[in-house]
Amino acid sequence: MSDGSEKKSKKQLRLEKQAADNRAAWGPLQDELHTRREKMRAMGGADRVKKYMHDRGKLDARQRIEALFDDGTFQEIGLLVGTINNIPAEGFVCGSGKVNGRTVLAGVEDFSVLGGSIGTGGSSKRYRIAELAAQEQVPLVMMLEGAGHRLTEEGGGRAPGDLQAMADLSGQVPMVCLVLGPAAGHGALAAPLSDFVVMTESASMFTGGPPLVKASTGEDVTKEELGGAKICVEIAGSAHNVAKDDTSAIELARRYLGYFPQYAGGVAPPSGGADTQPRSLDDMVEIVPPDDRKPYDIHQVIERMVDADSFLEIQPSYGRAIVVGLAHMGGRAVAIVANNPSRYAGAVDPQAAIKATDFLEHIGNFGHPVIFLADNPGVMAGPKAERGGILKWGGKMYRAERRLKNAKIHVTMRKAFGFGSVVMAHNPHDKQTLSISLPGVTMAAMPASSGGPTAKLSEEDQAAAEAAQAAGPYKMAHGLVYDDIIEPSEIRDRILGGIGLLEVR
Repeated sequence: MSDGSEKKSKKQLRLEKQAADNRAAWGPLQDELHTRREKMRAMGGADRVKKYMHDRGKLDARQRIEALFDDGTFQEIGLLVGTINNIPAEGFVCGSGKVNGRTVLAGVEDFSVLGGSIGTGGSSKRYRIAELAAQEQVPLVMMLEGAGHRLTEEGGGRAPGDLQAMADLSGQVPMVCLVLGPAAGHGALAAPLSDFVVMTESASMFTGGPPLVKASTGEDVTKEELGGAKICVEIAGSAHNVAKDDTSAIELARRYLGYFPQYAGGVAPPSGGADTQPRSLDDMVEIVPPDDRKPYDIHQVIERMVDADSFLEIQPSYGRAIVVGLAHMGGRAVAIVANNPSRYAGAVDPQAAIKATDFLEHIGNFGHPVIFLADNPGVMAGPKAERGGILKWGGKMYRAERRLKNAKIHVTMRKAFGFGSVVMAHNPHDKQTLSISLPGVTMAAMPASSGGPTAKLSEEDQAAAEAAQAAGPYKMAHGLVYDDIIEPSEIRDRILGGIGLLEVR
């Protein structure tokens, strides 16, 4: 018995010694790994992070990615890219995590490391997360603040094409881009390849920065004049929304993703809000004047029509004659395209058509029911509109609407004339799930009030033409062009009824 115990004790001693030797042998390897990880996580160093990020009121790259993801869920990819040439994480922090409990991939340019410029390693990491987004069918978020291609690293091989991967990914999963500082060249191209682009007030975005412009054209311009948030959002339309700061932009990205499925063909999560039941909108008659020549703000209609506090307007400062956005109705995510009579009487100008076209083509990938609120006198006429390409963009908007596979719900609010009604899904037999109208609307090829004098109609014929237009909705209801004519207070409940037909989708 004692011999057995003695032998067991010796065996145990051998095992303990072997374990200690192994631990000692692993020690230097673990120490090296920990050291390398710390260096890669240090970004550009405490002084540069303070100078270029924190002193300017910005989150640093790692704070940005932590703010995007639910607490404790971030799993980094490619931390040690850059460890050989001592470029922390290659100036690009990326990985996966949860956003409101759902998996998302994200990448952040680190301005504290070589100005956030893109070298071969950074390009490989960008390609990797786009590749994974396609492979695993999860959304992708990019955060930009960088100088574009790294001129000091030309290389001789063929690095993975990160922009190619993003272009291929488009339409497969939701893609969001946040511009949180100056973004130029190669890096900035992530924005037009994304579905939703948010800029902070101090951000800028351009193909080439002021020094390149000076060298190329001799012009002296500031970053703000070249591609500041006002230029990109209000004039060029190359970005969608503006946020006050990093935190606000990241929170907007989190909110936006909540309206979408993880991938094309998936199901968007329910809102979880309390306001999902039918209700009468009794004050609608106080907001919408029955006289179609009087303006009103369509935002007031939308805010009352959808579930409380659920409307997220997309691109509010561009193409203001049309309002587009996302909301919940009955707890379900929907898309909205609405004429705004407070802007050009709702007439569709080129910028509005561009905005609506982009929105419809994007939303068509993800299956949202699209609610069209029509109230316009047609597409914009005149030299300015023609020079802006209204014929081209009005046609493209119609094509996007016609090709839309999503459920369509059409409401004629007060007026719908000519091609302006066509682009708003008013055509009969256009596969609408629901087509309804308010009473008293006017519709025709053009307004009688302007078309009559042009045609030199007599006073009697003019009155007859206007009366015929006013009788339009009942004629169309008689022919079942409209499923029904409703009171303004019924608009939410009738739309919810239309959405109810889609429960099997």
